[in-house]
Amino acid sequence: MADLILKPGKERSVIRRHPWIFAGSVERLEGRARPGDTVLVKDADGRALARAAWSPESQIRARVWTFDCDQSIDHAFIKRAVAASVARRAAHPWLAKQDGVRLIHGESDGLPGVIADRFGQVVVVQLTSAGADKWRDAIVAGLIQATGCSAVYERPDPDVRRLEGLGPQSGIVYGELPELLTIVENGVKMEVDVVSGHKTGFYLDQRENRLLTGQLAAGRDVLNCFCYTGGFSLQALAGGAKSVVSIDSSGPALATAARNVALNPQLDASRAEWREDDVFQALRTLKAEGRKFDLIILDPPKFAPSAAHADRAARAYKDINLLGFRLLNPGGILMTYSCSGGIGLELFQKIVAGAAADVGVEARIMHRLSAAPDHPIGLAVPEGEYLKGLACQV
Repeated sequence: MADLILKPGKERSVIRRHPWIFAGSVERLEGRARPGDTVLVKDADGRALARAAWSPESQIRARVWTFDCDQSIDHAFIKRAVAASVARRAAHPWLAKQDGVRLIHGESDGLPGVIADRFGQVVVVQLTSAGADKWRDAIVAGLIQATGCSAVYERPDPDVRRLEGLGPQSGIVYGELPELLTIVENGVKMEVDVVSGHKTGFYLDQRENRLLTGQLAAGRDVLNCFCYTGGFSLQALAGGAKSVVSIDSSGPALATAARNVALNPQLDASRAEWREDDVFQALRTLKAEGRKFDLIILDPPKFAPSAAHADRAARAYKDINLLGFRLLNPGGILMTYSCSGGIGLELFQKIVAGAAADVGVEARIMHRLSAAPDHPIGLAVPEGEYLKGLACQV
């Protein structure tokens, strides 16, 4: 096994149990290691600190598997880690009966670069690090054993894999996909496209926030922006919304949303309006039409993938929240989100507060919103808190 020697003083983050070792922290590699191989991380004085996966082409040169230097990283270790991650979800009262659950959430579950989502009997995996790629067979075997699933499908994330020096990888790795895959989320049936849908096919991180939306929607006129396949919209209808206007720029996503409504005959489809449009432009059109709403959901795509994009993203978040506040009735609620890792919670709140001030409304935070509990955040890895949201009443 090769030894990864850190520069003097660069061991502090590892001692605090942060699992990433950046290129600038590395003094040298003693011995040979191929991408994904396990290396022993040592400080400048030669003290062993952790075992990690080597990734020579990434700015994150190594990702820690374990801080127990006596632990062997092998097939059995990976399968145990997978089983433990699945068991944590099974023991959580909010997750045990859900059809759609994130089973593995990367570093927060001790499996860097591994994402696994279960949709009914199908598990979708994304492997985005050299170490995860090396242990693909063990990860898949562990998931099959721990879940009893009928199929495992690997989704590509080519941009992230390229940073690791990895080629694209996708397709069935076990079993067969059903012709139509659906899940029931809090009483609402939803179609999931694991082959062509966003991410792994569906945004499980917003599950509890969608449920809250339904609880807040009763008797209200609702506007759902960036609606994708209608998750927030259908929960609003299920909660008794008076009307729901949903906007997205993707025609195929809206077609799926329409099918989702049809899957739920208990919902009043006549209360739903679907618009294919650029959301920024659509909001200006609604303002010109004199439309007003009692509950508005703003769940835009990632505006700032890194801190380097924060300034430009802040302007986009400011603009979208300005438009949202202008369309709210007195007493209305704005549920606004950011999934940008480059925008922290404190900055996001300042942006939303600035938008409210510019519109001239007084607003208060009713709820702070975050990812569902199957998307845990490691205490030593604050970067994992990518999704943040505020429910503000004016």
